[in-house]
Formats: sequence, C-alpha cells, structure tokens
Amino acid sequence: MSREQRGPNEKLGTVLALAGISNAGLARRVNDLGAQRGLTLRYDKTSVARWVSKGMVPQGAAPHLIAAAIGQKLGRPVPLHEIGLADADPAPEVGLAFPRDVGAAVKSATELYRLDLAGRRAGGGIWQSLAGSFAVSAYATPASRWLITPADSSVARDASHDVPRDVAHPDDGGAPMKVGHSDVLKLREAAEDARRWDSKYGGGDWRSSMVPECLRVEAAPLLLGSYSDEVGRALFGASAELTRLAGWMAFDTGQQEAAQRYYIQALRLARAAADVPLGGYVLASMSLQATYRGFGDEGVDLAQAALERNRGLATARTMSFFRLVEARAHARAHDAQAAGAALRAAEGWLERARDGDNDPSWLGFYSYDRFAADAAECYRDLKAPRQVRRFTEQALSRPTEEFVRSHGLRLVVSAVAELESGNLDAACEQGTRALEVAGRISSARTTEYVRDLLHRLEPYGDEPRVVELRERARPLLMAPA
Repeated sequence: MSREQRGPNEKLGTVLALAGISNAGLARRVNDLGAQRGLTLRYDKTSVARWVSKGMVPQGAAPHLIAAAIGQKLGRPVPLHEIGLADADPAPEVGLAFPRDVGAAVKSATELYRLDLAGRRAGGGIWQSLAGSFAVSAYATPASRWLITPADSSVARDASHDVPRDVAHPDDGGAPMKVGHSDVLKLREAAEDARRWDSKYGGGDWRSSMVPECLRVEAAPLLLGSYSDEVGRALFGASAELTRLAGWMAFDTGQQEAAQRYYIQALRLARAAADVPLGGYVLASMSLQATYRGFGDEGVDLAQAALERNRGLATARTMSFFRLVEARAHARAHDAQAAGAALRAAEGWLERARDGDNDPSWLGFYSYDRFAADAAECYRDLKAPRQVRRFTEQALSRPTEEFVRSHGLRLVVSAVAELESGNLDAACEQGTRALEVAGRISSARTTEYVRDLLHRLEPYGDEPRVVELRERARPLLMAPA
C-alpha cells in the first residue's frame, strides 16, 4: 500500500538519475532486498513511476529498502530525506556513531541494546527496523578515530544520575550499580558460552539470540553503573566482546545492517577498554563483512588498520589472523600478488606461535585448519582450483563437532574446487555432505554458499546427480530467512 504526497517526488527522481538506476532496476533491487529479509514484494517499474511522478509513498519497510538500493549503487548511505521519503518512519541512526567522549560512547551502545528489544517486541528486532541500511562507508570514521586514539585516558564513572528503567538491573530496584570484577567475569563467561554455541549451531540458533538480551539486561546496567578505571577497562572489554559477537551472529544470519551497528559500538568499547588487539579483532570482523559484501578494497583498509596498531603488541597467532583477513580482502579485490604475500605472512606468523603465548580467549578458534580454510577461499576468489583443492584437503583433514558451521562452509568450497577442476561427481558428493551439515545449523552464510554452488552447477542442470542435489537443497533454500 501507498499514501499520496503533494505533487511529484522530484528528490527521488533526481537521485535515481544521479545513480543511473532505471525504474525497473530500482523495483528489482527493492524486491531482492525485501526477499533477503523474508518479505514478498512485487514492485515493478509502474510502482516506481508512481513514487516519482505522483509522490506516492510506499508503506512498511519499502522506503528504507529504496534508500538501501540507491545507497548500494552510490556507495554511501542515503537518508530518507534525500529521496523525499522523510515522512516515512525514519530508520534510526542509533549505533552508527563513534563518539569521542566515553560517556557518549556508553549512551550510544546502550541505546543500541534497547533498540533491539523494542524492535523484537514489534516483531523482527533491529534486523527489521533497520532493514537495508548497510553502507561500507559508515566504517570510515570509526576506523580513523580508532587509529588516531586507540585508548581513552580514563573511563572511571560515578553514576550519580538516574538510569533508564528499561536498562536498570533487575536485582537493584533500578538504582545504578557499583560494578566489580565478579560482574565483569559473568559477562566474559557469557561471551565464551555464546562463542561455542555460534560455532556449533550458527548465528540463527535460538541460543545465539540470547546475546542481544544479555547486552540489554546484563551489560547495559553495568556500563551505566559506577566503577573504577581498572574495573571499567575490564567491563568495556567484556562488553566489546559480547557486542562484537552480536554483530557476528547478525552477519551470519544475513542481517548486515544490524551487524554494522554492533561492530561500530564494539570498536568504540574496545577503545575504552584500551584493548588494542580486541579493537583489531573488531576491525578484522568489519573487514570480513566488507569483503563478503564485495567491497574488497575497503576490506583491505580495515584489515590493515587492525595490523597497524597491533605491531609489537599482539601475539604471533593474532597477527597471523589479521594478515589472513587481509589476504581474503586482497583476493576479493582480485590482487593475486598482494593476496599471496599476505597469506605467506599469515603462515609465517602462525609458525612462530607457541602454546605458551598469551593469546586472547576470543582467538581460540584459530588454528592451521582455519588458516587453510581461508586460504582455500582466497584461491577460490582468484580462480585457482588446484590451490583451492590443496588447502581444502588440509582444512577438512580434521573435522570437528566444535566448529560445525566452518566444516560445512569448507565442504562447499571443496565442491566448487572439484567442479572447476572438471570433477562433477566429486563436486556433487561434497555438495551433498555440505547439505547434511547445513541442515544442522542456522546460518544464512552457509545457505548462500550452497546457493552459489548450485548456480555454478546450472550448466549441468540435466545431470541426474545435479538434479538430485538441487532437490536435496530445496528445503534449505525455501526455509524462511
């Protein structure tokens, strides 16, 4: 449904012309973005013509999807007022700020946590209320401010003001808390539990959805409480870990706009914690998201930002992971020479790592198996199937129940390598194994990998093995997002 404005929407027409998008092209992009969020939209070129020439305003999430579709083409965020749709419910800017002041940073993070609750009560959470507003350019200011000043001078807080009732701790009657190390320990334990569930069951598993709830109910009251500088640093670090996890889980379920906001707040919290390696880890997560979305050059910048501030600070294993993430971005940008150099550096750092190193707990997933898996994906993007097969064989040599999602992704990459090497039978066999894993987890990324494999198999669509694989995949591909 639509409602009518007064006269043509000249702003929308002007921006469409600037972006070089036709009416039919915009309709297609909006429908596709809606489908990614479980919405069935049937806009066409006539619908867009009405938006422009008659000033009709589509209802629901459509205005935000229109802004997102145009923003993707322009490579920057597009606010609703720029396209004459500001009368629609505006997409909140919550979570996109990277404040210089620590107090403002606490406010920015806790507002994001509360927004997620309000959205979920309305049905869909931040994933729905912020639909379609991802823009890689939103990472520019957070990355540059973190590079300039990776730590705040002091984070001690005296909570003498009132705390909003919906973030007050349930055990203290709404009064600000006096935070101690035991409170921080509970957050770290929650983060460790969430990491295990995410690796085993995917970001869409119901247990993973408890992370945003933990941020609202547990982390927010603590951040708004009273604490010394020492306790505060630890609190900001634990909150940053949980916030990054919320972002990672949103990323894994295909909710890129929510992930972006969580990542930005996680980086700001890591700065308050004066935890440079953790800040690098958040930047690496941002880099992986940018790379996954097709922004290889921006992914390189974010990975290199993680590396730059961690020289001489992070452990060898941590530096190896950052160089691996850089390699992924170079490969997506089709720079084979730079990707190869980054992979060699990552392997070199990994060889220097020792069991006695003081590696951060959040890096427990990273081993040679993970290095080999990402190296295989680099060579997949560089269209080098022989190298893909070599690294994938190493990555699959030790399947584990602890990292189920990773195992499924590796199987799909292996299937692609077999297909590009001309081994259709082996490709279908690995694809079948990947589907078995995908059926056990809730991960939009895994589904997209399977979808990509089936797309690559389309030239062999009449082959019985491919028909069977496609039928096996149907329940997965038809499942709601």
